[in-house]
Amino acid sequence: MEWINNDITLWILIALMLSAFAAGFIDSVAGGGGLILVPSFILAGLPPQVALGQEKIVSTLGTIAAIRNFIRNKKVVWAAVTTGIPAGLLGAYIGAEAILYFDPDTIGKIIMGMLPIGIVLSFIPKKAKEVNQSDINPKIILFGVPTAVFVIGFYDGFFGPGTGSFLILALHYLLRFDLVSASATSKLFNFASNIGALIAFTLSGHVLYLLAIPLVIMNLLGNHIGSSSALKYGPNLVKRTLTLSLTLLMGSLAYKFIVL
Repeated sequence: MEWINNDITLWILIALMLSAFAAGFIDSVAGGGGLILVPSFILAGLPPQVALGQEKIVSTLGTIAAIRNFIRNKKVVWAAVTTGIPAGLLGAYIGAEAILYFDPDTIGKIIMGMLPIGIVLSFIPKKAKEVNQSDINPKIILFGVPTAVFVIGFYDGFFGPGTGSFLILALHYLLRFDLVSASATSKLFNFASNIGALIAFTLSGHVLYLLAIPLVIMNLLGNHIGSSSALKYGPNLVKRTLTLSLTLLMGSLAYKFIVL
């Protein structure tokens, strides 16, 4: 296990801290914070596997602030949580173990190839619709939720960026949550899948702990401000944040391709 990368200069650290804040804000509102973090870590010179592991430790701890806000404001649909969390943990652990079998160059190509999927996913239309928790079909809770969260959890462990958007869409279309409730409930599933993947990356030594400390703090701050803003401004903020996420991502991808 490593603690920090000596090639990280002060300016790179500051840039990563700003990216962590932006990722936290975006992730808490609409999902997809990894669309900012993973490219940022790669641009900073971290190996692809370390970039994925680093994204997991930052996102796992950073999500706590958003979860706290959503729970306090009673936006989590608890009926779906009991079956979804174990599925997310298991799926992400298996996904992370799978990606560790690839060499770094191959992983880098996989990451660059899959990022556009996360972008497209973030812009799939979402309709705001209220849900009565007592009207949720028990079969969906028992079978639909764990199946969807397991598959998305595997994706989270294997790659990651866009997972929050995947979860929001799954809850939105499977259970017809409104956007804020879908975002709130997805945070618990995303937290579980992050932990599952983080366990695998930690055991394999692909996490830089000292580097994670300032990034986690900034990500927590971004999650707190983002989730508070989502509760206040609702779906409109979700759409605007997704637009910002796309703009930042495309800029980082363009730079990456130019440099390479």
